[in-house]
Amino acid sequence: MEKKAYLWPRRRYFRSEEHNKNAFLFCSSLAYSYLCILISHSMEYQYHIYSPYRVCPLGAHVDHQHGLVTGFAINKGVDLWFNVREDGMVNLQSRTFEGDVSFEITKPSQVKEQHWGDYARGAKYALRKRFELKRGIEGVIQGSLPVGGLSSSAAVLIAYVMAFAKANDITLQPFEVVKIASEAEREYIGLNNGLLDQACIALGKKDGLLFLDCDSDEWRIIKRNPDMAEFEIGIFFSGLTRSLVNSDYNLRVFECKTAAWNMLAYTDQPLRTFDKTFLRDIPKATFEKTRIAMPARFARRAEHFYSEYRRVRQGVTAWETGNMKLFGKLSFDSCESSIHNYECGSPELIAIYEIMRELPGVYGGRFSGAGFKGACIALVDPAYKENIEKELTRRYLEQFPEYEKTFQVFWVKPDDGARFQAP
Repeated sequence: MEKKAYLWPRRRYFRSEEHNKNAFLFCSSLAYSYLCILISHSMEYQYHIYSPYRVCPLGAHVDHQHGLVTGFAINKGVDLWFNVREDGMVNLQSRTFEGDVSFEITKPSQVKEQHWGDYARGAKYALRKRFELKRGIEGVIQGSLPVGGLSSSAAVLIAYVMAFAKANDITLQPFEVVKIASEAEREYIGLNNGLLDQACIALGKKDGLLFLDCDSDEWRIIKRNPDMAEFEIGIFFSGLTRSLVNSDYNLRVFECKTAAWNMLAYTDQPLRTFDKTFLRDIPKATFEKTRIAMPARFARRAEHFYSEYRRVRQGVTAWETGNMKLFGKLSFDSCESSIHNYECGSPELIAIYEIMRELPGVYGGRFSGAGFKGACIALVDPAYKENIEKELTRRYLEQFPEYEKTFQVFWVKPDDGARFQAP
């Protein structure tokens, strides 16, 4: 049989025509299989939800007291790919956490399992209070940043709420998604939050700032002034992880409510039940009359609330007029109050904050999220990004060398809120 030379990488083989034909088919099959693995993610699932993380430049720690808040959705977040299951089963995998999740959507949520699947069960819990759920989903979820303080839990909950609604032909308006996801986190997960996180994630727009009144639920997107200086958002992850349920987050909420109770009692006004007591319902003039009488720690919590209300008002005006310098300063002032009045922040976060205050090109910033561990965020001039990252990293690790392997810097921009995308 005639033999021919076939050139393969690095070596020359002499094989029969039939052998080389089979080899070619085999290699083609391997290449095709590998290609299928690479693109299977987009082929395997019918639906894809992108739910962004969020940052809040002004309006820290006040949403649970029905205050005023601002925020952005950002261009990093959570992706959920899924198919609908007719048998009512929910089967989920995570590319971020270990283990699988499986439960029936038609049955009530049982006791929490202290597992990442609790967020899917929480979404089911809140939706079942309003709608009949018959169909489940099969899917995989993945986060894009390993960072605390960006409301990843709220982003995950919103993704699940949207997915379960889609599977069961339920049409939800964006603010309904906000309410349902917030209720799931409050009543099932056990975090006494307000609406800030969910609102930024569901309602955010890349070309504007979300302004939300957590008392009336009125909100609007304030378009960016064309005269405003360019900015990007720096996220400086301390290296510390956190769980809000196990932090002092809930304690601070109770302290704010206790401050409100003190003011009502000192002015002989009827007390409301704790769950219906909010600082927003008490005029600042009442606080000024009673602050000396109440324990100092409660007075500091109330001082943060009233001063943050003023800062948000001023910040909205600064944003509308394109004054990034003032907007940034107010964000710095917010963080000062978080440290001294709300009394949150770890030594690591405070160190990052103090360093970034001194760096050229940083307009402003504060702790992100609850501010107990997690990250700091900063609004920065893009021209200074490289120097800011280099200098902040150097100075922070000089103080905390133990975080050399876990300290991280990310750069993000405002983005649109949670949405369905092409699979």
